[in-house]
Amino acid sequence: MNSATDNPLVFCERGEIISGGNFHGEYPAKALDYLAIGVHELGSMSERRIERLINPAYSELPAFLVQDGGLNSGFMIAHCTAAALVSECKVLCHPASVDSIPTSAGTEDHVSMGGFAARKALQVVQNVERILAIELLCACQAIEFLRPLRTTAPLEAVYKLVRMLVKSWDKDRVMAPDIDAATELLKESRVWDVVKPHIDHFFLVQEEETRMPSPTTSEISVGSITKKRRIDHNEF
Repeated sequence: MNSATDNPLVFCERGEIISGGNFHGEYPAKALDYLAIGVHELGSMSERRIERLINPAYSELPAFLVQDGGLNSGFMIAHCTAAALVSECKVLCHPASVDSIPTSAGTEDHVSMGGFAARKALQVVQNVERILAIELLCACQAIEFLRPLRTTAPLEAVYKLVRMLVKSWDKDRVMAPDIDAATELLKESRVWDVVKPHIDHFFLVQEEETRMPSPTTSEISVGSITKKRRIDHNEF
């Protein structure tokens, strides 16, 4: 990204001219194509979890997470929205960088299509934000049917955050404003902000692992004591 993209490159102090082709944006274009594919997978898995929440055959909760099914459709249409966004992402995941069309009288005979790769990657990210927001709303609604039981502390914190902006459903209402509100919570990192302290605390107080070593753990010998710790991938 931080490169000289002129072609040829002229080095006056050395009296040298080099033809490098550094103008070609294929490398970032391919990276953006991979980004779209990776982010799409998050949305695809999220949609499947939504299905497991709203389908009573899986969750043993009221159909579409609402009482008086039939009179109220609950999260049925919200799930359709998530499914439609997943399908749209599948189309957008077709790599732009494999396309090329000659221009400039044939002088620009191989192009990266990086601009389109960037635009569709951004669209995939925005679609997945909304899919995750729908899952977040479904999960909070599912908790309503399990009260007075309580879930884990971080999930209760997320539930409380969502309920500050979005009330639970007892009958159908226009859901677009609620999805918008949940999407903003994700985009502004407010969900992460309430979860992170719990994650940090977990790693501080967790007991020594008793499982067999895995590729994500290493052993540290201190005297006669062998301790396991998580590998910090920044060490490599």
